Amino acid sequence: MKILVPIKRVVDFNIKVRPKADGSGMDLDNVKMAINPFDEIAMEEAVRLKEQGKASEVIAVSCGTTLSQETLRTALALGADRAVLIESSEELQPLAVAKLLKALVDIEQPDLVILGKQAIDDDCNQTGQMLAALLDRPQGTYASKLAVDGEQLLVTREVDGGLETLRLALPAIITADLRLNEPRYVTLPNIMKAKKKPIQILTPAELNIDITPRLRTLKVSEPPVRPAGVKVPDVATLVAKLKHEAKVI
Repeated sequence: MKILVPIKRVVDFNIKVRPKADGSGMDLDNVKMAINPFDEIAMEEAVRLKEQGKASEVIAVSCGTTLSQETLRTALALGADRAVLIESSEELQPLAVAKLLKALVDIEQPDLVILGKQAIDDDCNQTGQMLAALLDRPQGTYASKLAVDGEQLLVTREVDGGLETLRLALPAIITADLRLNEPRYVTLPNIMKAKKKPIQILTPAELNIDITPRLRTLKVSEPPVRPAGVKVPDVATLVAKLKHEAKVI
């Protein structure tokens, strides 16, 4: 079984970013970048399936600028066999990424695609579902447990009422939730090995994909500052404030 794992280069989750002065976007100059945490979980699950003998090859793919090669090197150090970069300096929105991934899936013909459920920079949570629709393949979103059963997958996902288990026929699309696993730490020997592994470079033009943005950002601004809390001397004062001053949302 061949597994394809799309990953995204995002701002490190420990970093707080701020809007640009003109409100045109986020200021990312000299900001530490890292692999999207949900994509790291997806990569860990793919590597575990390979270690269990259920998968024969794990391919990491990223869509973005040349700097995304750093993220792919991390994926290779985590256990991916090879990597593909679909290089573009243009803004890539979820639909464009899904189209690029579909084109790559048509070339590589993986049995399973595992994505993070969302990226922590835009929180769109759209690419996996769009890819499944474009490929007309079964999908299991928010997966908290994954098991291979012959030519099928058993996917446990969290829903409002508890847990739901799906049986999907391969090939399929899976999006990983936070509870699917805990990614391993990257070791120095694997980092050194990752530097020697090849990264294939493709472009949207070579894949014949139109990546023109469908949405335009009008303005980016910080949320309003929350007012400080108020202490009251007794319960009677609290009840009075709740009765006369509290706002109904």
